Amino acid sequence: MTQASTNPGPALSPGEIAAIARRIARPVVLVGLMGVGKSTVGRRLAEMIRTDFVDADDAIERAAQLSIGEIFERFGEAHFRDGERRVIARLIEERRGVIATGGGAFMNDQTRALILDKTVAVWIDCDIDTLVERTGRRKTRPLLKNGDPKEILTRLHAQREPFYSQAHLRVPSDNGPHAVTAQAILEAIERWL
Repeated sequence: MTQASTNPGPALSPGEIAAIARRIARPVVLVGLMGVGKSTVGRRLAEMIRTDFVDADDAIERAAQLSIGEIFERFGEAHFRDGERRVIARLIEERRGVIATGGGAFMNDQTRALILDKTVAVWIDCDIDTLVERTGRRKTRPLLKNGDPKEILTRLHAQREPFYSQAHLRVPSDNGPHAVTAQAILEAIERWL
């Protein structure tokens, strides 16, 4: 796994961005814990490289015609993960440009193998205090409903780090502008290619 610098270089020029974008022949899939910025950074990254963006959780909700919380409540996490795996496989097959996955998607062996084989997998990582602050803005996170968010996020990070670390690239995220993280991803992809 290649790790990006926490301090990307000077802003990339439009020409440099276009040159990197032309070299990306696979979908870019963003993985990491809830709150790291996969959706927001993913949108920004897709704008930069002039491609489409899709949030896998949004695609799952459209397919199921239920919210993620309702799917968890009615059918349980195992059912949700199976649907998530199928939706992500479809998005990859459709060659979507940038795909943001849910925080637990990369834990599924089949989903992880598919992402590693067919995409550029980018782990966006973030410190726990920033995650607590970010996830506290929305009360729609099923895994944070029953307990102390900091404790839950700390435990999830420890459990999931061995899986996330299998991604091709690791890019740290902080409270800075999302464009900075998106640029760091582009620079990491350029080095990885």
